[in-house]
Amino acid sequence: MGSLSSVKPHHLAPLAALALLTTLPGAARAASCCGGGGGGAVSVPRDARFVLDLSAENEAYSGLWDQAGTHVDDPPGSNPAQRRVSLGAGWRFARDWQVGLALPYVWNDNRFSTYSRKTSSVGDTSLAVAWDLHTERSIWKVLSPADLLPSVTLGAALTIPTGLSPYDAISDQYDVTGRGFYRLDATLQVDKTFRGFSSSLSAAYGKHLERSVNRTNGLYQTPERRRLGDRASVSLSAGYRFFVGSAGDSLTAMGAFSWLYEDDFALDGKVQRQSGLFKTALAGTVTWAGTDRDWSLRASWSHALRANGWGAGFPTTDVLTLGYRHVLR
Repeated sequence: MGSLSSVKPHHLAPLAALALLTTLPGAARAASCCGGGGGGAVSVPRDARFVLDLSAENEAYSGLWDQAGTHVDDPPGSNPAQRRVSLGAGWRFARDWQVGLALPYVWNDNRFSTYSRKTSSVGDTSLAVAWDLHTERSIWKVLSPADLLPSVTLGAALTIPTGLSPYDAISDQYDVTGRGFYRLDATLQVDKTFRGFSSSLSAAYGKHLERSVNRTNGLYQTPERRRLGDRASVSLSAGYRFFVGSAGDSLTAMGAFSWLYEDDFALDGKVQRQSGLFKTALAGTVTWAGTDRDWSLRASWSHALRANGWGAGFPTTDVLTLGYRHVLR
């Protein structure tokens, strides 16, 4: 495969769309892109038992960063896109413990000046478990140093390659809906609220498991052992909740910044230099919630920073997400 800088922009689009699927159930996904947007993550409130989440995303591609970090536009007449519907569920089975599941269904719509192809399949499945290390106090006035402590959640997440990857029996790269590798992540979520203000930090570090492959993008090849590089991601977000009317409904506006890095991959144990990636993005999310926050509607827009030096070896995209979440107590 070699350096990603040798791959055409539209060749990267189907695969990279799944590269940022988030598996942390409590993560602030507003800052993710290329498979995240504002929907799909499931965090179960402490006074609830179950959460169900349904989201729909449209991801439009507009060029990429080459391996040197220079932004390159797509060829004229190109209009690749990916659409996803994600179903998420969370279960708090003990006071401080919860598990989560997320499963997307993916539609690829690749349109170029001389080529058009549409395919669909399930994406990669995410399973996660989280433990509430500390829960913040709900406060409107700081009375002691303990009131300043945030909520802290630790967890682990497993990505299961249920989607179609470049190493499965596909026709070509336009069939891809998953990465084809198991990945295990250690996750951290830190949240703090004060009156109507809120902020959060989400972080994850993951390791891909090695696998054998004997084909790539539909073409057979000499068998080899392949392992994707270790992955690190960080998301920072902040927002404010406005109460609407006398019934207690609320409108929350959030802004977020995300950063993702994946190290070089390895073939037969040998690291392939300059094959990794990193990406940054900005996002905004608006959420309307009912009085008891048992239901909520949200809209999110994530935008990759299309300037030199803000990414490498990765496409730049805009992701629009609409979602609905329901809490069962």
